[in-house]
Amino acid sequence: MSKTNIILTGFMGTGKSTLGRLLAVKLGYRFVDTDQLIEAQIGQSIAELFAQQGEAAFRRLEAELVEDLAQKSRLVIATGGGLVLNPDNVTTLARTGLIFCLTALPQEILERISCQQQIRPLLQDPDPLARIKELLEKRGPSYRQFPQISTSGVDLEQLLAELLQRIGLDV
Repeated sequence: MSKTNIILTGFMGTGKSTLGRLLAVKLGYRFVDTDQLIEAQIGQSIAELFAQQGEAAFRRLEAELVEDLAQKSRLVIATGGGLVLNPDNVTTLARTGLIFCLTALPQEILERISCQQQIRPLLQDPDPLARIKELLEKRGPSYRQFPQISTSGVDLEQLLAELLQRIGLDV
């Protein structure tokens, strides 16, 4: 199977879902968000799953979903921020798609996620900015294995154009 999927990874709040939806429309692909698919599958929020069964249970569901998505084509996939920490997920997704990592400055990430309604289990911390920096540092090696696209201070049209160019499509 050719590499027909586009996978956007990176830390929470870097714009994976927002940019992914735009890219899918532009390419005529279907957009999927792994976190949303898991929530629909289990009938509860990821925050509830974390609280009841822990992160390991969530990561198992994530790995199962990756296997399923890798069988499909013409998808723009926005991954959860920790999905690529599992090397098996990376190998599976890379077989059928191009993977890009979206980045943003820690303060901008905090501002973006502060505006969102959803609860971020990994940021339930007295100092969320410090926690963001800590997680970015920890996940850095996993994220840096992919081409990087910074979303800080860049408008969506510019980001879309850059992504299309990197894919090899100047649409």
